[in-house]
Amino acid sequence: MTSGRIGHNDRVDKQPLREGKWLQLAVGYLAARDRTSLQVRHFLHRKGVPRTQIEQVVYRLSQLGYLNDRAYAERWIAGRLVRRPVGRERLKAELTEKGIDPAVIESLLCNLPDEITLARSALDSLRRTGREMTSIQMVRRLRQRGFDHETIRCMMDEDRLTNEGSEL
Repeated sequence: MTSGRIGHNDRVDKQPLREGKWLQLAVGYLAARDRTSLQVRHFLHRKGVPRTQIEQVVYRLSQLGYLNDRAYAERWIAGRLVRRPVGRERLKAELTEKGIDPAVIESLLCNLPDEITLARSALDSLRRTGREMTSIQMVRRLRQRGFDHETIRCMMDEDRLTNEGSEL
């Protein structure tokens, strides 16, 4: 018969149960969609999980292959450039915001096409909407997508030459 009091051993037995619950909570969060380590940390923090436990859960998820920020960033960049092409600086800012390590970002950006190719892709994406764009609108849209002044100037020169060639 038990005395109804919780002894020291009872508390020790409940700790792994709680850790398993937090791991399960994090796995459920990851099941909805791909996430970064930082996003998982923020999620667990909002759920009231102690900081030391958060780090243990993130470490365990990484060991199990559920969390891999480099792989996340690779997939995210590929999808981003297909859905809505942007410049390197914009990609860098967005990945930094997601908590991707700067060294990982730099190594992935080195594998991308040059900025002019990215800008052409962005303009092609904008033109697929079927609406005509003025030069000012093109400049504005390229700026919004994170392209620098020099790249935008090259694109405008290219567009002007294309339009002059089609008028002949």
